[in-house]
Amino acid sequence: MPAIYSQVQNRAVETLKLSDVQVRTPCQPSKMICLWNNFHQLAAKNDFQQPKEPLWFLKAPNSYWPANRPIERPATYAGKIIYEGELGVVIGKKCFNISEAEAGDYIFGYTCVNDVTAVDLLRKDKSFEQWARAKSFDTFGVFGPVIATGVDPMKLSVKTILNGKERQNYPVADMFFPPHKLVAAISKDVTLMPGDIIACGTSLGAGTMGDAHNVVDIVIDGVGSSRQCFRPGAAEPIPARRAAQAEEDLRGRRGRHRRPAGGQVCARGRGRHRHRPGRASRRDPEEWPQAGVA
Repeated sequence: MPAIYSQVQNRAVETLKLSDVQVRTPCQPSKMICLWNNFHQLAAKNDFQQPKEPLWFLKAPNSYWPANRPIERPATYAGKIIYEGELGVVIGKKCFNISEAEAGDYIFGYTCVNDVTAVDLLRKDKSFEQWARAKSFDTFGVFGPVIATGVDPMKLSVKTILNGKERQNYPVADMFFPPHKLVAAISKDVTLMPGDIIACGTSLGAGTMGDAHNVVDIVIDGVGSSRQCFRPGAAEPIPARRAAQAEEDLRGRRGRHRRPAGGQVCARGRGRHRHRPGRASRRDPEEWPQAGVA
């Protein structure tokens, strides 16, 4: 690993146009944890009680999907499919049972998430709400295209734009459980690993993607933006990368380090972050989240 890291350090950073590349997911989570009922405004409108602890579920790994790639309608499902613009917290170091005060040391950064849902399946069986099933179809776990570091999540707002019209615009500060509190609370239940994503839940304005020509933008100023179109058909999920392939890519044999123009993006060891001129990361490269290389 040190030899690979040294080679990456010595390579010049190349900036390419987004239109010239296909961007992969910026990390490879072992799990994506998603929140329900985490916003005051949404709870007030729907007469939900404030939860005493985070209410969460998992999206299956087959659903993980890069930003700016089409979301596919499952061939086996004909019901409504909705978008949910969310802030994603990316874990940087393995942790279990940490405090809220410690949480910042274990957060690598933040990314855009579209928590896509086959909403008609949620309560199809009155005896059991099917959260994992409704949210785990291929391409339903969209995140990226970058992970932003060095940002204050409490100053962020999440916007969702459907076909050019703003549908969601809500502040992270409205959460019952903000990012640091979420990481601490969830770490008491499960071990969080580098690259894991906690999708913080959504607020008012989540809605249906009505037809094959809809375009959904998730925009978080200071973090990035993600665009997806929605069309019918079957998608081919991105296969898991093998260690040998990743090593060859880092050496430049098969791939190139690619990220959108509008700020350089550095590859360092196992992970990437949006590079900000004049800011150096102090994180140990061995602890950074694994990332796919396009």
